[in-house]
Amino acid sequence: MTETILDIRDLAIAYRVAQGEMRAVDGASLAVPAGTITGLVGESGCGKTTLARALTRVMPGNARLAGGQALFAGRDLMTLPEAEMNRLRWREIAFVPQSAMNSLDPVYRVGTQLREVLVGRGGMDRRRARARAEELFGMVGIEPRRLGDYPHQFSGGMRQRVAIALALALGPRLVIADEPVTALDVIVQRQILDQLLELQKGLGLSVILVTHDISVVAYVCDRVAVMYAGQVVEAGDVRTVLTRPAHPYTMGLCNAFPHLDGARGVLTPIEGAPPDLLAPPPGCRFAPRCPFAVDACRRQAPPVQAIGGTHLAACHRIAEAEALRARAARVETWAAMAETVA
Repeated sequence: MTETILDIRDLAIAYRVAQGEMRAVDGASLAVPAGTITGLVGESGCGKTTLARALTRVMPGNARLAGGQALFAGRDLMTLPEAEMNRLRWREIAFVPQSAMNSLDPVYRVGTQLREVLVGRGGMDRRRARARAEELFGMVGIEPRRLGDYPHQFSGGMRQRVAIALALALGPRLVIADEPVTALDVIVQRQILDQLLELQKGLGLSVILVTHDISVVAYVCDRVAVMYAGQVVEAGDVRTVLTRPAHPYTMGLCNAFPHLDGARGVLTPIEGAPPDLLAPPPGCRFAPRCPFAVDACRRQAPPVQAIGGTHLAACHRIAEAEALRARAARVETWAAMAETVA
């Protein structure tokens, strides 16, 4: 049986805002098997980045843990003393941000920034740090001579490679990548994703890949968790979830995105927007946008149910999933929701 490197249980993260308290993550549960790439997918505002950042405990000042656990190799990241958590960051858990330019200091050469991590956090001397920096650049496909360059001298794709090199500097077991290819053109996206796959397999990394793009998940991930309104509504191996989705939200996402290397076909949007998390609707949070919602969906939150193997979903109509998939494939099914959610 594959080891679970990260076990997130009923995690809740709240933000204090002027209007009150908003739970950006609300009871999310997710298991990440060791040595795999797990995609975390959903629309903007569904809590993906908050969940990812909570795992490193690097969050805004108005955020707080409102409940749950995140067990990393048996230790709860949410309750570890800050000194112990600080020892885990970079050495055991590393983070690749969405915008590489924002993570690189524009006034320092990239080699200096790598050396700072290797010496300051890794305890290496300058000679070993230089050799390791050259090795890291080689791993991500950049000529070691570019260590002397500044961030602005790199293209967007190369800056992202630098950010990946920084994340891998101290040999972490878990890498969390937050939308690492969103700002790049599709050709560079493919190159970065191929690089990530090669590194993951070669180093045996466990990776959480945060994205809003189903096609990226289909291309690189072993498993996928679908988030909606702060909750994980479906999870399982990629092939099963994307070819036989059990939650209507996942069905809608699959309709709304083209595959990276398939025919474009007809893309069907999900009408409306995620709910206001200051006052989420009762019952299933997707019900106001769901063409298959019934009265029970609007009254009672559906429990997470096992469908088979490791495939899980939270929907009152799981038993009808096959019939719902057939209906979800039709454009008119979702078009009929336009007036309802307007």
